[in-house]
Amino acid sequence: MDLFGEAVPANWGERGRPQHIASQKNRNRVSMLVSLGWSNARIASALFVTLPTLRKHYFSELKFRDVARDRLNATVATKLWELFMAGNVAAGKEFRDFVEKNDLMLYGQIAQPPKPEKAPKLGKKEAEAAAAHQPDRGNRLGDLMARRQGPAN
Repeated sequence: MDLFGEAVPANWGERGRPQHIASQKNRNRVSMLVSLGWSNARIASALFVTLPTLRKHYFSELKFRDVARDRLNATVATKLWELFMAGNVAAGKEFRDFVEKNDLMLYGQIAQPPKPEKAPKLGKKEAEAAAAHQPDRGNRLGDLMARRQGPAN
């Protein structure tokens, strides 16, 4: 076994690349990484295999990329429910949060509110012209002018 718990191939260190043997552990790992949205190149790097080797040995796991996230969410929801029914209170809270997040996603309420529009950036001359039409506050003359003009726009 190597540092990460992987079996060391019999011809390790000899000439040529050792043959990759697909294990159930690696199949599960590929399925998990696909569901997390990793690219094929990134998954191949994590397994220390080439892209063609990844496609050859893990075709069935890569084939379900479109539904992998839903399958992961279904597994998480099922496990949380089982833990909650077994008496785990924390799992019940996590399950409620999971359901709430799912409902928000389902009904599209996660969208961010629109950002307020920024005021257009003024150049020096435009800023000075705008300031000239606004009375100075904090001195007697400016306060007198502000009262004459009425409420600020």
